[in-house]
Amino acid sequence: MSKKSKPRIYDKAGKQVTVADKSWYTFQASGEAEQRSIEIFVYGEIGAWGVTANQFLRDLRAMDDGVSPVIAAFNSIGGELFDGLAIHNALSRLGERCIGRIDALAASAAGVAVCGAHRVVIAANAMLMIHNPWTYAAGDADDLRKVADALDQSLEAIIAAYKSKAPDIDEAELRRMVDAETWLTANEAVALGLADEVGDGIKVKACLGQGSVLQRFQHAPSELLAQLDEEPEIEPPELVDPPEPAPVLDAAKLALMVTQGCAAAGISNLVDPILASTKLESEAIIQAALTKAKALHGLCVAARLPELTGEFITAGLDEAAVRARLFDKLVSSGGGFEINNSLPLESDPVPKVQAKQTDPQSIWASRQAAQNGNSKGAKA
Repeated sequence: MSKKSKPRIYDKAGKQVTVADKSWYTFQASGEAEQRSIEIFVYGEIGAWGVTANQFLRDLRAMDDGVSPVIAAFNSIGGELFDGLAIHNALSRLGERCIGRIDALAASAAGVAVCGAHRVVIAANAMLMIHNPWTYAAGDADDLRKVADALDQSLEAIIAAYKSKAPDIDEAELRRMVDAETWLTANEAVALGLADEVGDGIKVKACLGQGSVLQRFQHAPSELLAQLDEEPEIEPPELVDPPEPAPVLDAAKLALMVTQGCAAAGISNLVDPILASTKLESEAIIQAALTKAKALHGLCVAARLPELTGEFITAGLDEAAVRARLFDKLVSSGGGFEINNSLPLESDPVPKVQAKQTDPQSIWASRQAAQNGNSKGAKA
């Protein structure tokens, strides 16, 4: 099975737009403050399975400044009617600064939504589809009659939405086309008044990966259905300049740097551990290793365990870890003093004199001597 490639969406400046995986829907603002514009990409199903009206209105409210032009671009097979009506009304409230754009397909609820824009531009190879509302139903005869009444009322909402965009359209003809599920080309949409301008054609997958939904329509154009069987277009990898070759390092020079650095710091016994840990990768790495080795050596000397320095360097331990290791070793051995290699400050308080530890044996001996003396005095 061939892997389907995800469509790429670009704004008018040619910059790729980051879109959501589920519905390929996004808002973005571009340009400077005085030339700012807001672009909305509704590339997916409208409703709970894609772009909900609640999400659309929340995002629009967050980005709209009340003055910037708004472009709403659609490529959608439709979805839930009332979400489409809510988006239609939101675009209508923006007034003359709102442009609706049909990039490939505005079907069903998407067609209702885009007609809320003050001006609609439809790509030369795009389509607008209008049809009756439909739904699933279950229940007894009374239940089904109620559903039928609701569908009739929904149809009136659809007709009102289209007539708000094309007030001069013949209503009887509009109802006939809606009832017949009519797929309008760009020129036909403009002729009816449902679009204002034919724009440049762009290549965008019309089914948006939702071909099963597209197939439920009765009169979907064969050109659109044929796209369901097309092999995905795999874009060739971008050609990039090969990286510049890394400079050739002089291993002998770097090894000499380690030897001389250790000799200068009085840690010549650590040459081998430093060579092994740095792998002579670069001068910067070696210099950092020498600085670290000096610090670790100082800690180990303070703990009277200098022989452990090489082991700690090989293990890659930092100063904090070495302090902890040394403390554990000293406590377990009974040495019992804290390691601190920092120099005392003038403001540091004078160390308190520790009280002498008690010696039970000497106390017992003193008491025995005192008792013997008292006994002798009593006898005298």
